[in-house]
Amino acid sequence: MLNNLLTINAASTDTTTLAAVSNKEFLICSLVSLGLGLVIAFAFAISNKAKQTRKSKGFLMTLALLPVIVQVVIMMVNGNIGTGVAVMGAFGLVRFRSVPGSAEDICAIFLAMAVGLATGTDQLAVAAMLAVGVGLIYIIYSFIPIGNSDKQLKQLTVTIPESLDYDGAFDDIFNTYTSSHELVSVKTTNMGSLFKLKYEVTFNSSSDEKKLIDEIRTRNGNLEIMCARASDEITQVL
Repeated sequence: MLNNLLTINAASTDTTTLAAVSNKEFLICSLVSLGLGLVIAFAFAISNKAKQTRKSKGFLMTLALLPVIVQVVIMMVNGNIGTGVAVMGAFGLVRFRSVPGSAEDICAIFLAMAVGLATGTDQLAVAAMLAVGVGLIYIIYSFIPIGNSDKQLKQLTVTIPESLDYDGAFDDIFNTYTSSHELVSVKTTNMGSLFKLKYEVTFNSSSDEKKLIDEIRTRNGNLEIMCARASDEITQVL
């Protein structure tokens, strides 16, 4: 069985103190957290390169540093019940807001947090197996053609005047240039004088994208049209 590096301070009579952490033990856990954070960031960078996608350097730095940050917080909470209650109360007052992230981003962040929890509770072997094992599996899955499609799903946003009935307004155009299309949302803008329609479409071929946009422009009065790659975003409502 794994032996904990953290030693119980049996001599202490303070019931709020559970464990004492020496400088050496804290340094070892912190170095392990930093090393495993680099492993997670490296695995995530390789998988994104395999999928020909790019992530910012700041996000990779976050993955590398998140385990040691979580580890320090867990060690502080584990050392004193009063401090733990205070930290939880402080976190309860904070509302975290961020832009929507993809499913793989959320997975990588949860992995980094799990590693930090493991090192913070001194389960260094478990943390190492988790980071290396999941990182390798993540890289392998990136090279396996799961869910790949020759026809890329796109997100099309079309602005139309309020006088144009949006229900089926472009169905004939979509039937010509796309293999599938779906109206996913409708939004009013410009004090209600315009509608913004959001579609998810799959083009028959890459050359059909411009043709479809040109035909829609002639029907929507040359108002704004945007076509972008659909992303698997996960939104968080707090």
